[in-house]
Amino acid sequence: MSLSLNKHPTFTGRKGPVVIVIADGVGVAPAGPGNAVSEASTPMLDALTELPLYTELRAHGTAVGLPSDDDMGNSEVGHNAIGAGRIFAQGAKLVNHALDSGAIFNTPVWQRAIERGSANTLHFMGLHSDGNVHSHIQHLHQLMNKAAEQGIRNACLHLLLDGRDVAARSALTYIEQTESLIETINGRYSANFRIASGGGRMEITMDRYEADWEMVKRGYECHTHGIGQGFESATQAIKALYASSEKDDQYLPAFVIEQDGAPVGKMHDGDAVVFFNFRGDRAIEISLAYEREEFDKFNRNEKRHHPQVFYAGMLQYDGDELIPAHYLVNPPVIDRTMGEYLCSEGVRSFAISETQKYGHVTYFWNGNRSGYIDQSLETYVQIPSDNIEFNLAPEMKAHEITDHAIQMIESGAYQFGRLNLANGDMVGHTGDLQAAIKAMQVVDECVAKLVAAIKRCEGVLIFTADHGNADIMFTEKDGIRTVKTSHTLSPVPFAILDSGYDNEYRLVAPHDAGLTHIAATALNLLGFEAPQDYQPSLLNFD
Repeated sequence: MSLSLNKHPTFTGRKGPVVIVIADGVGVAPAGPGNAVSEASTPMLDALTELPLYTELRAHGTAVGLPSDDDMGNSEVGHNAIGAGRIFAQGAKLVNHALDSGAIFNTPVWQRAIERGSANTLHFMGLHSDGNVHSHIQHLHQLMNKAAEQGIRNACLHLLLDGRDVAARSALTYIEQTESLIETINGRYSANFRIASGGGRMEITMDRYEADWEMVKRGYECHTHGIGQGFESATQAIKALYASSEKDDQYLPAFVIEQDGAPVGKMHDGDAVVFFNFRGDRAIEISLAYEREEFDKFNRNEKRHHPQVFYAGMLQYDGDELIPAHYLVNPPVIDRTMGEYLCSEGVRSFAISETQKYGHVTYFWNGNRSGYIDQSLETYVQIPSDNIEFNLAPEMKAHEITDHAIQMIESGAYQFGRLNLANGDMVGHTGDLQAAIKAMQVVDECVAKLVAAIKRCEGVLIFTADHGNADIMFTEKDGIRTVKTSHTLSPVPFAILDSGYDNEYRLVAPHDAGLTHIAATALNLLGFEAPQDYQPSLLNFD
């Protein structure tokens, strides 16, 4: 389908580019000692909030396509929403419907997994919490119950500990719930369901954007070959790992459950594996490791023969690259993104971030589409992230991203740009308040440089975020302080710094304005009318 935009009837845009700066994980919450955003010295960000063109946007729940307003937003759905300009039902909502309706169990993929698992072993693998960002424990439990009901008697669970989208040391709460269900299933069906392996999500398995294949290798060898520190139970493993260090769940090392000195859950030829995460970014690499015949990222046969298993994802995590080939629930179909419209109009643009968020300003921004829309018009730049715990270097790659962006702004070659500064989110997830404060000060320094460049080039800077995180670093109840490493339900800032502003328009945000309103707003600032079915622009030109 050929796409086109109408020129705006009264506003032709500015001489310089329109650039959207996404300060990842920077929400708007009440000031206080646990708010790294308000505790940091951020004169530039403070100045943006004082502009006449400032408001706050919803970045969680139904505003970004999640099931309820109790659901935290995340970077993936946030960038989907900004780039698409409309609300699409997202992973958790799609999976909920498929499970509640039973449709998921009528798919050929589920039936094949049951067939393989009945003859051999069915393995469930994924993030084990109710964070509802990558997965939900209730999805796992529904799959387990149905598998047992349909004849599975031998099942292994490979559980990735969260501590990031939920409380930092909450793994035992979820293990207790799953062990209780295992006991019920085994008693009712004379089955052998069991936890076989695990480890922290930032230590094994769940790498993204090829930042650390060694992390994926550790997870693959743990889940597949039973390589890891041995324990008699998952509860024992977590308690022992807690006692041996101060690490939170997300950073705990790989462990395996053993009986008589041998792992209880190695994978073998003919087994079936279901990865129950619904979010794509941290599911792609481990999916490749299991299902691709040609694979050169690490030696899968180094410890033991790589088994031929039937592998399926909860969703297809990359629709362009078809990863994985087999999946249980169809992902959202996001069409006619802002990027597609701009390419159709011949607008030259750039996207830039470091590895940790590169896919967000490209793949997710473009509606879960890999690669360029039109390489002749677009330039994508990825700055390699460091493979460290980000509180150790809270500046991350913000300065490098900023320098590259300024070069593009000042080149005069681009009319539109977008960049992501990952600091507020990635450092916020570590739970280190002082590091998060430092991260916010770095973001402020970089935004100040970007503002200066935009002014020099007579352009427009839009400052916003995709969700909250650094704005609430701990909670306090009855005098007890609890570190918070998850996202928040906070709104996010939205400010327009227009170097040529002369009251041609006003910022008029409806009470329920969310991230999906940004696309139409940016198109207006570029001199176009937005597509009729996009969420309305936040600008009034009357």
